[in-house]
Amino acid sequence: MTRERQPGQRRFSPAAIGADVLLLAWFLFSLFPLVWLVLLSLKSESEQISTFFEFTPTLSNFGTVLSAEGARLTSVNFTDALLTSVLNCVGAVLVSLVIGVPAAYAAGRWQYKGSNDVMFTILSFRFAPELMVIVPLFVIYNQLGLFDTNIGMIWVLQLVTMPLIVWILRSYFQDLPPELEQAALLDGYTRKRAFLMVALPLVRPGIAASALLAFIFAWNNYVFPLILTGSSHTPVTVAVTRFLGGGGQAFYSLTAAAAIIAALPPLLVALSIQRYLVRGLSFGAVKA
Repeated sequence: MTRERQPGQRRFSPAAIGADVLLLAWFLFSLFPLVWLVLLSLKSESEQISTFFEFTPTLSNFGTVLSAEGARLTSVNFTDALLTSVLNCVGAVLVSLVIGVPAAYAAGRWQYKGSNDVMFTILSFRFAPELMVIVPLFVIYNQLGLFDTNIGMIWVLQLVTMPLIVWILRSYFQDLPPELEQAALLDGYTRKRAFLMVALPLVRPGIAASALLAFIFAWNNYVFPLILTGSSHTPVTVAVTRFLGGGGQAFYSLTAAAAIIAALPPLLVALSIQRYLVRGLSFGAVKA
């Protein structure tokens, strides 16, 4: 007589065990580059091509990356590059929120002939290849004096952050019952005040989630800063690669340490707003 399985209890079978083994193998395969990156960052220069585990761990690579020695090796101050990236990405996200939140509200509340075409045009700025527009942008930036400036980078990163914020928040506003704002209008609120006092507080999780995703996409962008910046305002994504060829030598351990340091700001931002992020990604964001 077979026992009845409890809710959530699985029946072990060769197929289930095989699937679990394949899933575990794929997980280890996906995690291996991160483990290798961490181990490489803890190796000295003489041990960077040694065997996988046979080395003496050291934190000197992180100090070198952030010190004057690292700047001498790469001609880029990595600390300044970190601050430049923070300034550019935060500025781009703030400008995108100021413009994108009202745009998303309008797109979610009013439908008119051609509104879907407008939204598709906004989205096309996100999935269009960056190399397709980099040459005219380079010419325009040189003519306007925006090349190698923070303002120029904040402006160009709108192509990355704005479509993401508008499309995500549009679905949030579409999920909000319009009766909430209509009740506020009956109470004497203007449309602007109803938006600020009623609709906007209800989509705060969505704003947090979209802002974080926009920040990550802006932080990881490489093509725009590579072409549109020089030595004065180099962001962290370009600064990391300088350790691969500084002085004609590739410093793999320093590159790994710089990559780990560069990954910390988005991680810290995500951890600080995780309670909003979970709600934001589970409410409204899947609706198109």
